[in-house]
Amino acid sequence: MKIGIVGLGRMGAAISQRLRQQGFDVAGWDHNADTNRKLAADGLRVGANARSVAADAAIVISSITEDHGVRRIFSGPAGFLEGDVNDKLFIEMSTLQPMTGRELAPLVEAKGARIIEAPVLGTIPQAREGKLLAMVGGRPEDLERARPVLEKLTGRIAYMGPSGAGQTTKLCNQIIVCGNLAVMAEAIKLAKVAGVDAAWLPECLKGGFADSIPLQLFGPRMASGKADPPIGASETMLKDLETACDLAQQTTTALPMTALAAVLFRLLKLHGHAKDDPSTIITLLG
Repeated sequence: MKIGIVGLGRMGAAISQRLRQQGFDVAGWDHNADTNRKLAADGLRVGANARSVAADAAIVISSITEDHGVRRIFSGPAGFLEGDVNDKLFIEMSTLQPMTGRELAPLVEAKGARIIEAPVLGTIPQAREGKLLAMVGGRPEDLERARPVLEKLTGRIAYMGPSGAGQTTKLCNQIIVCGNLAVMAEAIKLAKVAGVDAAWLPECLKGGFADSIPLQLFGPRMASGKADPPIGASETMLKDLETACDLAQQTTTALPMTALAAVLFRLLKLHGHAKDDPSTIITLLG
């Protein structure tokens, strides 16, 4: 099966690598020319633009950072919908406003194609190992068509409902994770200044009510102050929190803790940690 991937950042590149290892014929493209050159040197077949990647693929995956970028690769110059996309299936794996997916679906279907959203949870190593979690929104029959590809990328696929449901679920996840990181940093800082070896906290709390995957992944990094190589990027967390706050405003939903977490991650960016691991949030506490 021929797969196209547009958006070859850390997650998109890991997904392309995984699918190639699983025997798919993969072509890709990114707006960053240096990224294209690097991945071409690694053996990825690189197209000229989004439209050319879609033209030669049965299923097209997009993994873009922001909503306006996703709209551009679909409807902008040399975008997907400028070409013949009849009977193609698009899998939108970016984390977006739910409304963006609802807006794209009729545009894609008017061209004879179908689309599902499948934002994912997991780290870059999990992407390379095919252990992500996908939260799917769209038509159930389109998920079944996408399943042979998604099953190679994920350990679990959760169908959440029509367009927008997968994105809303991903934003709920990010609210919990980012809030957890902010509180975790406070706990580890308090342990340190009160004379407790904070490096022991993740192990001590393992299996209890305070335990979590983020605690086990990021807790040791916060305690040691060593955050390389990055598991993720602080600016990605901020973008997702701001997206969640936008959705809250649209739905008149109060999210006071999420708004505070967004302030902290905004400060982290202002302090020069946009590209750094989210565990660096502990640096804000002095």
